[in-house]
Amino acid sequence: MRLQVLHVPGCPNAVALTTRLGQLLGSRDRVEQLVIRDQDEAAAAGMSGSPTLLLDGIDPFAVAGRPSGLACRLYLDENGALAGAPSLVQLRAALTGKGPGNA
Repeated sequence: MRLQVLHVPGCPNAVALTTRLGQLLGSRDRVEQLVIRDQDEAAAAGMSGSPTLLLDGIDPFAVAGRPSGLACRLYLDENGALAGAPSLVQLRAALTGKGPGNA
């Protein structure tokens, strides 16, 4: 499985997302970081806000109709609270294919 975190330079939520992935995987070494610097790169990469996780090129937390962009991305966690990155529960479900993403 190819794991990519797309983010704008200096995005603090990219660090949170990568740390959570590392907790689930036992290492952050398997997580590729892609810094997106402009709207064209965001559109080409499929980033709908920073950070965006791609699993084998697919955003498991995608929302239909959400445009690509450089803005901060917010996620709703399993309790309905806003967060800057998916929770451990949501990431585990996305990695195992046992539940829909929630963006």
